[in-house]
Amino acid sequence: KITENAKKSLASLKRENPRLEPTLAIIQAHNDRSIQEINKNFAKEVGLRVIHICLPEGSSKDEIVNEIARLNEDPNVQGLALDLPESLYSSKVLNAVKPEKDVDGLSDVNLGRLVRGDACDCLVPPAVSAVMELLEDLGGKTVLLVGAGGAVGAALQCLLQREGAATMSCRWKAPQLRTKLHQADVVVVGSTKPDDVPVSWIKPGTTIISCSHDLLSEEHNYGQQNNHAAENAVGSLAIAMRMQNMVKNTERWIQSQQYRKWDLRCLKLQPLSPVPSDIEISRAQSPKAVDVLAKEIGLLTDEIEIYGQTKAKVRLSLLERLKDQPDGKYVLVAGITPTPLGEGKSTVTIGLVQALTAHLNINSFACLRQPSQGPTFGVKGGAAGGGYAQVIPMEEFNLHLTGDIHAITAANNLLAAAIDARILHENTQSDKALYNRLVPVVNGVRAFSAIQLARLRRLGINKTDPGTLTEEEISKFARLDIDPSTITWQRVVDTNDRFLRKITVGQAKTEKGFVRQAQFDIAVASEIMAILALTTSLQDMKERLGRMVVANDKKGQPVTAEDLGVTGALAVLMKDAIKPTLMQTLEGTPVFVHAGPFANIAHGNSSVLADKIALKLVGEKGFVVTEAGFGADIGMEKFFNIKCRTSGLVPSVVVLVATVRALKMHGGGPNVTAGAPLKKEYTEENLQLVADGCCNLQKQIQITQLFGVPVVVALNVFKTDSPAEVDLVCEIAKQSGAFDAVPCNHWSAGGKGAVKLAQAVEKAASQKNSFKYLYNLELPIVEKIRIIAQKVYGAQDIELSPAAQSQVDRYTRQGFGNVPICMAKTHLSLSHQPERKGVPTGFILPISEVRASIGAGFIYPLVGTMSTMPGLPTRPCFYDIDLDSVTEQVKGLF
Repeated sequence: KITENAKKSLASLKRENPRLEPTLAIIQAHNDRSIQEINKNFAKEVGLRVIHICLPEGSSKDEIVNEIARLNEDPNVQGLALDLPESLYSSKVLNAVKPEKDVDGLSDVNLGRLVRGDACDCLVPPAVSAVMELLEDLGGKTVLLVGAGGAVGAALQCLLQREGAATMSCRWKAPQLRTKLHQADVVVVGSTKPDDVPVSWIKPGTTIISCSHDLLSEEHNYGQQNNHAAENAVGSLAIAMRMQNMVKNTERWIQSQQYRKWDLRCLKLQPLSPVPSDIEISRAQSPKAVDVLAKEIGLLTDEIEIYGQTKAKVRLSLLERLKDQPDGKYVLVAGITPTPLGEGKSTVTIGLVQALTAHLNINSFACLRQPSQGPTFGVKGGAAGGGYAQVIPMEEFNLHLTGDIHAITAANNLLAAAIDARILHENTQSDKALYNRLVPVVNGVRAFSAIQLARLRRLGINKTDPGTLTEEEISKFARLDIDPSTITWQRVVDTNDRFLRKITVGQAKTEKGFVRQAQFDIAVASEIMAILALTTSLQDMKERLGRMVVANDKKGQPVTAEDLGVTGALAVLMKDAIKPTLMQTLEGTPVFVHAGPFANIAHGNSSVLADKIALKLVGEKGFVVTEAGFGADIGMEKFFNIKCRTSGLVPSVVVLVATVRALKMHGGGPNVTAGAPLKKEYTEENLQLVADGCCNLQKQIQITQLFGVPVVVALNVFKTDSPAEVDLVCEIAKQSGAFDAVPCNHWSAGGKGAVKLAQAVEKAASQKNSFKYLYNLELPIVEKIRIIAQKVYGAQDIELSPAAQSQVDRYTRQGFGNVPICMAKTHLSLSHQPERKGVPTGFILPISEVRASIGAGFIYPLVGTMSTMPGLPTRPCFYDIDLDSVTEQVKGLF
């Protein structure tokens, strides 16, 4: 009956979850195969998969614990049981099993729940269940537990007393054993009866039940005058109960994978006035341990890799586990055309999620880019938000974090080294010598590697034996014939170093005269960073890395990383970087930090993977808030046309960030310099200047409407803004088509200062969404550029230089025309001229050059000159940065 019920329950679970294959692992440390067979037979009958881990007889407790630890972390094992000799059932062993996998219910956690009466949260140990199943009408009876200690004894006493029995317990060697045996109506035996305890001590008619761990392999004889039929049945019954527990465990496991309202402990804020520095605020808050945060938001232990106390990588296996769960709402934070003062998009992003989760009790996630260390030590400062709306610990956020940028640097430069080395070796070796070194004899055998076989197939050479290639095929395979003048792949470093903008490589005598001019880019400008941000899986990343075009050969055909044979090595260097990093806000709400592509030459958005994982974790009613780089004309346009095409995700709302002082600048206010005192136009009320500058805000709202997404304006309020100025901006924004416009003061008040913004976003997300892309990918490259220039920037037309036109023709000929466009232009104006504020019109947008990031999957036209290596100012930020040699605290970081 028990087996049949378990079978029906499991079948029902499998109907609702077709891919379900619950697995029970049983650790065995003896040579008795009969127990193994009984477990397998019962599991098969119920429909469970069971695996036995057979350790040698005489294994130590430490060896058992090590095996338990391995199975605890195996995501394919939902239940864990132990079949061990009596001597190994110690607290150390039993409590090594994770409570959520403890099918036998013998851990202290499970026992505590059982004693408290938490029936829905605990499992009754199978042997105990079997005893209770066999006993009826316990009211008023006396039950003696002999040799039944530990978890089984405690669980038995608890359940027997609940059924109205009087319980006694005794050791086999206790002097009062004989007396107690005569008093008992029922005797429950927990271990084998010693020979020196005569059967005559047990009064006739006593029910005897044995729940010894080694029951199935022991013979028991308590005398024919006693009713011992129950004793003979308990072993098989206990194993049936074990399978029943496994089915219950499977049901709980399924529930744990499904959406639930987070049980999140938010951190309290006590904002000070005046607002202290960012780093002082960050240090005044004590963050939660990252494993605690992970558990609160529904991550499993085996889905995180912890880096210190406050950071953790999240494994991509989570996407498979939650693939059937509906996504939450998807919110993009963009901005008006920025000024040197900064408009606070990151601060709004953090303030919004703090408001949603800590104050409105709505699941929400922020997804941000990882900042480059170039600006951190240069002039810009951090990117963790600011004031009382920031990611903590902010110094870790802004420095090495979990090493993703270092991994990108290593991968990028390995590929750069491979290019130059290949050219050198091809220039100095014959076809035969080159081939023999590329496909060497190892242990007497010459064989192609997997990536070389793939190259042969691309060349149309369907051979696998290196000895069968013709001379022509050998030459075709061995020579990439790279044209050095066409190399587009540059080395990178994550430091602002202007003297690397143009360099000469190959000057050592060992390079045999192969000298060429090259350059360094900053690491975050690498195409590998753009790939990291746009990839959707490890396999997708490998394919994108292989497709990266690094040069052309002398016939004008593209040469890729795959041709160089380096794809697998690049993937190995990037295997940890592909996992998003989990951090938290000042109020203890979750944040993903992942990828950091430049917003001018790349698409300037955090990763698709972080967004996808976060959307699953927040659940259908939750929100994921991510940020686009620079103004809506650059970051938002690329988010929609590039990132959303790659991810397939549909945005719900755009939050457009503006400030009164930035609008004044667009209205004709004087130039400002970061760090310099503000002129009176920005500190005194000037409604006319604000009204004139709102043209830029109106234009950015119109750009958002091109994509059919509702827009909420977030006005980041500063103490110098007058109420009239704030009201004027909000009124103009709503008149211009914004769903709502809300003043925010989260910088000084934390999430509490963005509650109205959060409420407006929640309402806007419930509106009908008619999202659409700006252009069709099948259009010619030039036509796609023209659409962006005219509809987004407001240009009259575009003008391609002869070089740019030639590049467009080549990419089209090579089959790279049907990809999105990633415009590289200044962020300081809607036009290509940084000094033109407001809404410039009537200009012709010049395209000086057109480049391709084929691995990332876009063409990027350069509007004017675009620097990919920033320089240090006269007085960089590093003058103020120091390390306290006693406390090891970073000082002077923002």
